Amino acid sequence: MTTWPLVRQLGFYFPEYRVVKATQIAFLAMPVVALLVALSQIYILGWGHLPQTLAITLFILSLPMQGLLWLGWRARHPLPLTLFDWSNQLSQKLNQMGVNCPRLGAKACYLDLAELLKVAFERLDQQYWDEL
Repeated sequence: MTTWPLVRQLGFYFPEYRVVKATQIAFLAMPVVALLVALSQIYILGWGHLPQTLAITLFILSLPMQGLLWLGWRARHPLPLTLFDWSNQLSQKLNQMGVNCPRLGAKACYLDLAELLKVAFERLDQQYWDEL
């Protein structure tokens, strides 16, 4: 979750920004929601519905893990050709600026793109990103 640059401009092009933000919020909020749901169901329905309460509580607690699983799957997913070309252009621009940045190979994935974007956001000026 820390590899992908959390820059608002990327939210228009990549879902990773939104998924990372939602997962971070879910890690904080879902335990509280699960506790409130469990307490309210036990209070309203009684101890007779404990199995259903546990199932719902475990489901709510597993929601942040879904975001992590999706991010892990997406990190190893190969880049489409359009993103592959764009990332190589970005890598070339960084090399022209003197930043040692290798071109992405044929088996480039979203994790490679995330690392490249992180370096690019540290080195390139804001004007480049506004043109996107």
